[in-house]
Amino acid sequence: MTLDYLIIGAGPAGLQLAALLEADGKRDYLVLEGAGAPGAFFARYPRHRQLISINKPHTGSDDPEVNLRLDWNSLLSDDPALRFTSWTERYFPDAEVMVRYLADFAARTGVKVRYDTRVTRISRADGVFTVTAGDSSWQARRVIVATGVSRPYEPDIPGFELAEGYADMSVDPRDYLDQRVLIIGKGNSAFETADSLMETTTLIHLAGPSSVRLAWRTHYVGHLRAVNNNFLDTYQLKSANAILDGHVRRIERDGDGFKVTFAFSRADEVVKELRYDRVLACTGFAFDASIFDDSCRPDLVIRDRFPAQTAEWESINVPGLYFAGTLSQERDFKRSTSGFIHGFRYAVRALHKILERRYAETPWPAEKLDGTPESLTEAIITRINRTSALWQQFGVLADVVTVAGPDARYHEEVPVDYFAETGLFTADHDYEHAFAVTLEYGPEHDQVDPFDITVTRVAQDVVGQAHDAAYLHPVVRYHREGQVVATHHLAENLENEWDRPQVHVEPLAAFLGRCLSGAEG
Repeated sequence: MTLDYLIIGAGPAGLQLAALLEADGKRDYLVLEGAGAPGAFFARYPRHRQLISINKPHTGSDDPEVNLRLDWNSLLSDDPALRFTSWTERYFPDAEVMVRYLADFAARTGVKVRYDTRVTRISRADGVFTVTAGDSSWQARRVIVATGVSRPYEPDIPGFELAEGYADMSVDPRDYLDQRVLIIGKGNSAFETADSLMETTTLIHLAGPSSVRLAWRTHYVGHLRAVNNNFLDTYQLKSANAILDGHVRRIERDGDGFKVTFAFSRADEVVKELRYDRVLACTGFAFDASIFDDSCRPDLVIRDRFPAQTAEWESINVPGLYFAGTLSQERDFKRSTSGFIHGFRYAVRALHKILERRYAETPWPAEKLDGTPESLTEAIITRINRTSALWQQFGVLADVVTVAGPDARYHEEVPVDYFAETGLFTADHDYEHAFAVTLEYGPEHDQVDPFDITVTRVAQDVVGQAHDAAYLHPVVRYHREGQVVATHHLAENLENEWDRPQVHVEPLAAFLGRCLSGAEG
């Protein structure tokens, strides 16, 4: 038989999509997984086993939707027993807990997964994919790749092959006793490694061409997290270690160690030769496209690390080939959270709706409302004070309210770019007005030091200044004839409660009223 959907990879994204298809019960699908159990990535990574995705069971709230704002590991399910918070109370859990959780999620949801089935080739002919694993093969109308970034990224550095990779290096600090160590990379894997080795090494240098970017400042959780940044103290307090800003030009063997030629960016490209006992490569990962033959090889972008994708997470050059999970971050690279479970779980749910709309002509689910400013305001205010999807996928997902005469419809969790390109028109709802509701940081939020009390910031709960706010706050954009013609910002609030009558509710109702009457835009 020809499957409707073949999913490659039983990690969090593959299981999330499979669980949605299983619960829907309308499509033929199968998940192929190369390992003997789900979540194989977490069986090996991170190497030092501490996750940086937060887990907070004790929130003070009994609203499961609100609680997902502080639960970055759960997959989406109607079963409250499948929340990751039931597996551990650790704020930064051990990776082994994630492995157990994913296995339990797969078992309890009954998803169709074939394990120990490593895909070796994918081809496409006459609109149908053939997926081969060993002596077996399957045919599918659509393929969703949820394999993550499984190939170590190797920068173009002569002698780079001499470095020990993050995937293979020893994680026993005693193996580095009294050694000088160079770590290539400035991300969390590099700092995680440095923190682990500080007690036994003579010195550690972290090297790379980019600046160290701190997640608490940029709000991108893939930048350096506080839990991994102890190394910064040892550098700035002159405790033997250092961060080298610049380019590794060459790595060569030098007796029992290595000679590294390094060009310093902040010293007018001064070049020095530095000696180390060990060189470790913590340079990240990339998408492995080797399983695709020439009939369906996807185009790659961002230094060939990710497949190029449309607003529907479909390959830009291979129809019917979709991507889910960490791979979907190509659409919001280092701007939001699609590279992480707490972000892509919502993107996968949106992808499921996109697939149903495109191939089964199923309208995007919507709640019917009265098309009055008062009704729309109540729905928007209620939703923005609860939603976890817009909270986690800031600037990427939007709730869209469409209005046709006296009738309105509220659509949840629509990808912003998808709505802009495709719209949400249906045969019985040819709307005139549309409002896209997002949660967003200010456009220059990463330039603001939140701990610098000498910097003047927009005051909390002040009407008329919300558009200059740097912190997370709701934004409502009015669309007419496919164009954004007016924008309203709701004032930021320390408790993230946007429901004060004179500050949030009344200004929003007035804005919506002006839009619906034609006075705005």
